[in-house]
Amino acid sequence: MSRADMERLLADAIGPERRAFRIAGLLAAAATVAAVLLLGLSGWFITATALAGLGGALAVQGFNYLVPSAMIRVLAIVRTGARYGERLYGHRAALMALAMVRARLFDRILAARDVRELSAGDAVTRLVQDIGALEDNLVRKPAWPAALAGAAIGLGLAWLVNPLASLALLLLLAGLVLWAHLATPRLLVTPATGMAAALARLKKNMVDYASASPEILAYGLAPAIGRSLAVETAKLDSARRRFARGEATIDAGFVLGGAVAMGAMLFLSHAALPMTVLAVLAAAGAIEALSGYVRGVSRGASVAAAWLRLEDVAGRPSIPDRPGQLSHPVARTIVLDRDGLHLRLGAGERLGIAGRSGSGKTSLLETLAGIRSADRQCGIRLDGQPLDMLPPEIVRGAFALSPQDAQLLSGTVRDNLRLARAGLSDGQLWTALEVACLAADVRAMPGGLDQWVGDGGARLSGGQRKRLSIARAILAARPWLLLDEPSEGLDMATEARLVRRIDAWLRETGTGLVVVSHRKASLALAGEDRTVGLGD
Repeated sequence: MSRADMERLLADAIGPERRAFRIAGLLAAAATVAAVLLLGLSGWFITATALAGLGGALAVQGFNYLVPSAMIRVLAIVRTGARYGERLYGHRAALMALAMVRARLFDRILAARDVRELSAGDAVTRLVQDIGALEDNLVRKPAWPAALAGAAIGLGLAWLVNPLASLALLLLLAGLVLWAHLATPRLLVTPATGMAAALARLKKNMVDYASASPEILAYGLAPAIGRSLAVETAKLDSARRRFARGEATIDAGFVLGGAVAMGAMLFLSHAALPMTVLAVLAAAGAIEALSGYVRGVSRGASVAAAWLRLEDVAGRPSIPDRPGQLSHPVARTIVLDRDGLHLRLGAGERLGIAGRSGSGKTSLLETLAGIRSADRQCGIRLDGQPLDMLPPEIVRGAFALSPQDAQLLSGTVRDNLRLARAGLSDGQLWTALEVACLAADVRAMPGGLDQWVGDGGARLSGGQRKRLSIARAILAARPWLLLDEPSEGLDMATEARLVRRIDAWLRETGTGLVVVSHRKASLALAGEDRTVGLGD
């Protein structure tokens, strides 16, 4: 996916929220106009009141303080209400748009040829951290209309004291915008890229280490990993310090520009003191209104770094449509011509695969299931078409895999089973659990189907996790069932019962089977005459 494709994806996500962004921009402009007027009018009111007080009782009695004080209250209410509305509409629109972006990018990851290319830690980092950077960019979208509105009202109030003062303020505002655009690439791009990369590495490592925490504790690796994380943290802190210094430098130019703008109003004003104070404070308000836009420009360096990483995720290769390809997973026949195998399986037929460790049994199942990349040398054809020529969704729609290392959600038994497909009833869940010889275990649990299984199924035994994975594969109702070491972690009696029930289910549904195992009892599902060895 190119940058243009990524921009289209973001534009599609923003589309439904475009009205909300427009409302947020209008409210931001209203809040800024009210803020600049409030600042200027307050300065005028305080100064005029002080001068009236110095003029004596007659001047005080002739001074109308009711109208300006009422206007100050109205402007304060408008500013507060408009700012609240801008935050409400802007943040809601940004969050809704980015929710769609996350879903689309997740689909892109799943549509890749090899979903194993991106680790869990890296996927989480990009879908959370990098899209979070885009969120900051979207939330700041109303800053530009607010800056324009603030500049316009500031220039108008400066014009009242001297047209030259208005011109000076215009030049200063343009100079500050130019300063932000010139300084950001030089001061912020490199540290922003380093900061994003360091934070991504740190989060990725934390996720990956957390998933391996039992092994880390068992082998006493915690101190070494702690030192490794400390090095990554130091790199992140260094990048953050460089970024903070760059932002401080840009902000220093901004503060200096504000001081120059206020001094210019004092120097160029030809009006009375209250109007001069109004112009000075209005100029300060206009500069402050510009600050949101300038901060958005500064944060653009972080957004650009995140954008590049998201393009990499979105651009992972997927297979384009080809004429004549399957439109749905029929999968009546499988031809295996690889690793010494020369087999043709028809609908409902079974194959057992044995062999020594490392001979490629699991790789073969993962290739069939569409988890591992298929190439022209894979030697697998589905309904007469090479597997590498078919889109991943077609391949994955033909096979249901129960892997050797079952991955479970941190949720309930019901949550994990309903991942198989939509619309499953409790009766179907219990039927699958019966086939997987897990129904009795689940009924004995306090929560039944609503029993919490823990992070990755940590509250279940290895055999229970395996059988829950088998039940989920059964519920997927695909033409072919792929089982990798289905009886691992089971005693012989449970293994025999599981084999009998899966055999009966396969006969009843006409589902095809490819089973990989080191145990004869599991290979009996295919039969001795339909069992082959890899690596022999």
